Amino acid sequence: MAKFHIANQIRTLRFLAGEMTQAELGLAVGVTRQTIAAIEAGKYSPTLEAAFRIARVFGKPLEEVFQWEE
Repeated sequence: MAKFHIANQIRTLRFLAGEMTQAELGLAVGVTRQTIAAIEAGKYSPTLEAAFRIARVFGKPLEEVFQWEE
């Protein structure tokens, strides 16, 4: 069975948003900096709610922030 994971563009989007820190993004989303770091590194998949909140912070549709990859 193929292994899937969720890739993301969070690091790039943080950079484009004036080099927003992981802590600033966490505060805006309502999670810790460590959670943002883990999501960004692909070690943790966000809840659907957190994923939508992250996308909203950047003003992007969900699929521009997160991608389902094989």
